[in-house]
Amino acid sequence: MSKFPKDFLWGGAVAANQCEGAYNVDGKGWSVQDLLPKGIAGERKGIITEEPTMDNLKLEGIDFYHRYKEDIRLFAEMGFKVFRTSIAWSRIFPEGDEVEPNEKGLQFYDDLFDECLKYGIQPLVTLSHYETPYGLAKKYDGWRSRKLIDCYLHYCRTVFTRYKDKVKYWLTFNEINSLIHAPFTSGGILTPAGELTEEDLYQAIHHELVASALATKAAHEIIPDVKVGCMILGVTIYPLTPNPDDVIKTMLHDRDTLLFADIHARGKYPTYIKNYFAEHDIHIQMEPEDERILAENTVDFISFSYYSSICDAKNPNGAKETGGNLSRGYVNPYVKATDWGWQIDPQGLRYTLNKLYDRYQLPLFIVENGLGAVDEPVQGADGEWTVEDDYRIAYLNAHLVEAEKAIADGVELLGYTSWGCIDLVSASTAEMRKRYGYIYVDRNDDGTGTLNRYKKKSFYWYKQVIETNGESLDRE
Repeated sequence: MSKFPKDFLWGGAVAANQCEGAYNVDGKGWSVQDLLPKGIAGERKGIITEEPTMDNLKLEGIDFYHRYKEDIRLFAEMGFKVFRTSIAWSRIFPEGDEVEPNEKGLQFYDDLFDECLKYGIQPLVTLSHYETPYGLAKKYDGWRSRKLIDCYLHYCRTVFTRYKDKVKYWLTFNEINSLIHAPFTSGGILTPAGELTEEDLYQAIHHELVASALATKAAHEIIPDVKVGCMILGVTIYPLTPNPDDVIKTMLHDRDTLLFADIHARGKYPTYIKNYFAEHDIHIQMEPEDERILAENTVDFISFSYYSSICDAKNPNGAKETGGNLSRGYVNPYVKATDWGWQIDPQGLRYTLNKLYDRYQLPLFIVENGLGAVDEPVQGADGEWTVEDDYRIAYLNAHLVEAEKAIADGVELLGYTSWGCIDLVSASTAEMRKRYGYIYVDRNDDGTGTLNRYKKKSFYWYKQVIETNGESLDRE
């Protein structure tokens, strides 16, 4: 028997900057993503342009902006209960700091959310998913400036008021802990990473944490029945060996993730980070009310992404490094890896769910999980194109079985939105060939393709999983 609760929120997830396209349509301003033609990997190599260039696949995405009705209809056919997407901040405030919003941008999301609700699909909306308006990066150096708190809160209040009757689930920042690893992508910080000090980064993080708390407060004031969550990059880390040195190194590394959940859920900076600041001469500038703001506006639930696990060691002794998007470690010899070197570890999801729930006793939500792979479309007997993606089905099935075990363990799990439920442009490398979706989009890395949509084998598999509330999962 399925252990998933009857009201479990099954669905999928995308981000505006990876699917919408229409980067210069209906008054939209530039976001930081429009200047990242090689994605997060490109940021690490210093590849940030001064204006959009057409080799950036995100500029056109999969044209979700014009095709969302077709795509939502396909999600409804699968039986989605929830659809996670983001609002492109620069569609609402093109430069990020205007007084009056862009009505055409607001209307687009009105129409999108209406389309979801028509099919009984609840929108789960991320307010800032790596989409800081470029105007705020240029003017203020992104989240290094406290000024962005006011800009962000004005944006949040605007969309909360506009969509209060349509959106009941909100996330404040996508993978908020990623600012440590990708300051331009995550925080709109133009200062080169090599010139940023730890103090600079933690000051920017503090600004985002205060902004997140104030957004949570505003949401609760404007939308009485709202649920607001934080969203963290969920990295599961194991010691490479039982050596106590490796265990302690892993504990310290793990705090790069837990710090953000600690502050969102408990409302205060933990002792371990205060000690770290003192030991490294880091001084965070706080306003007198900041500690009260954090304490009084904790989140209703914790959401996270989970793709893989890593190992850490004090002395790796030649251990091979993993692939990965933002947080990397050493290869675990007991698990396999994807074509991009991301380690496949379904049991790590159960471990992470239990760890987070034991620590916070708050509802959890898996808002990203999936397998990026090269898909080869084939023509079926009916003449329709499809993808025989049994490898994706195996990955997702194994992770959902472990999520079900965590529920049996006592974890309160609200829902599951697999990442890239329709193929989109990769955040890490800005390519199309790394596909996650149940729906194949005919677009290639060179920009060619019809943009036609085709159902993969996994489309029908996930449809059955949702129909049976998980009973159809293969548990052998």
